[in-house]
Amino acid sequence: QVQLVESGGGLVQAGGSLRLSCAVSGRTFSNYIMGWFRQAPGKEREFVGSISRGGDNTAYADSAKGRFTISRDNAKNTVDLQMGSLKPEDTAAYLCAAAQGVTVGSVRTRPSSYPYWGQGTQVTVSS
Repeated sequence: QVQLVESGGGLVQAGGSLRLSCAVSGRTFSNYIMGWFRQAPGKEREFVGSISRGGDNTAYADSAKGRFTISRDNAKNTVDLQMGSLKPEDTAAYLCAAAQGVTVGSVRTRPSSYPYWGQGTQVTVSS
């Protein structure tokens, strides 16, 4: 079983920055593709970014490109999401997810591709 715990959420003004972190335990972290998603009230879960097992490949939603950066530290079993130029529409609960990967460099963008999820951390961006 894989356990994921997010941290780093909070209230920030528009234009500000925030860094989210996800700590993973239970299995060999470097075997897992990691993803960040977000979900606002009344909306579907939305892909934000994904990073491959070795950190050599990343993918981002169009809304995140140029503003958000996903990174991982396989020695510390953590994956981070650095968010900048935040907008009120970025307000949501942010969740990290893990999926066991086989292919080197592969990433995943669909929520259904991830069997393991954290509880989420709330990000609120004020205008």
